[in-house]
Amino acid sequence: MTPTILPHIKVLDLSRVLAGPWCTQALADMGAEVFKIERQGTGDEMRHSPPFLRGADGQPTKDSTSYVCVNRGKRSLTIDFTQPAGQALVHELVRQCDVVVENFKAGDLQRYRLDYESLRAINPSLVYCSITGYGQDGPMATLPGYDPVFQAISGIMSTCGLPEGEPGAGPMRSMLPLVDVMTGMVATSTVLAALLHRERTGEGQHLDIALLDVALAASVHLGQTYLSTGRVPQRAGNGSLLFAPSNCFPCLEGHILIQIGNDNQWQRLSKCLGRTDWLENPHFATNAERMRHKAEVDGAVAEITRTWDKQALSQMLGEAGVPCGPVNDMAQAFEHPQVRHRGLRVELDDPRLGKLPVIHSPFRFSRTPVVHRPPPALGADTEAVLREHLRVDDTRWQALQAAGVV
Repeated sequence: MTPTILPHIKVLDLSRVLAGPWCTQALADMGAEVFKIERQGTGDEMRHSPPFLRGADGQPTKDSTSYVCVNRGKRSLTIDFTQPAGQALVHELVRQCDVVVENFKAGDLQRYRLDYESLRAINPSLVYCSITGYGQDGPMATLPGYDPVFQAISGIMSTCGLPEGEPGAGPMRSMLPLVDVMTGMVATSTVLAALLHRERTGEGQHLDIALLDVALAASVHLGQTYLSTGRVPQRAGNGSLLFAPSNCFPCLEGHILIQIGNDNQWQRLSKCLGRTDWLENPHFATNAERMRHKAEVDGAVAEITRTWDKQALSQMLGEAGVPCGPVNDMAQAFEHPQVRHRGLRVELDDPRLGKLPVIHSPFRFSRTPVVHRPPPALGADTEAVLREHLRVDDTRWQALQAAGVV
């Protein structure tokens, strides 16, 4: 068996949708045993978000791509913890777990005795990670919120899209749930740090992770520029507020993204495109001048790139040390030679779904590589986990079934 980095860690996953499940999938990839508690009959909301996969027999299934992308490697248990008997089962699991991850609204789990204080009384060394939209306190702590809401509130949307005055100008959000994914990453890092603290001190703790906090932290230089100067960043389309040229440029088919970060790279670009005369143009001499004359610079570069194949131009510029890349669709992205070399498309053998392609974990360890395992069917592991970990016998199992707890 491949050695993993967290084989000794057990995680109780009370999260659903995306940010929390991203975190617990990362822990599962690292070898942790993750018990995902789902609602009976329906499970995680993401199970019902199309499109749906086909099974090994070619027939449609109820497994959605949205669920599969953040729930591999877990064990699914359907337990009704609104009932006292269901709460008791979860409490028994918590005694054996190292980590709890939940993303209910602040305070919601208290009524089920599954909040941090209730579970800390059972397991004082527990690392309990709460993921919410607005955090555990404050005037909006109990409000719901999804990724696009925080792209809007945080100012991220205001910096994306075409500049004012251009056709189609206006704020724009990313179709990818970037705040959710970044929050999952922050939650993973925070959980691992808390486990290191526990190893050193024996202490568990409550982790308060908010999508709003993560979105503002992700504003980096744009947020810091506002705080330092009072200037509100303006939209630049596919351009940059720091460097020029930095934009999408037309090719014979599609586009190429060229990102010049310093004057040396500009000189290399000029030579590659056969325009050494640009090096004598005072408007193009320095990054500061190029920023002042962005439209002129971009127009000059575009006149040449539009005569090139985007893949050939990208290869030529890349080999010369010019940061660039073809603007790919998803099919082209997975066929990119470096993507193929890195093995970012992984095929899993799933007993229900057959050959299941998934995206390789971004975590790479030289001695303890991640292990990709298929996502669970709804409730598939309930009986096995309760019998194995809680020593539930036939009598108790039948009683739990009769009461609708499992």
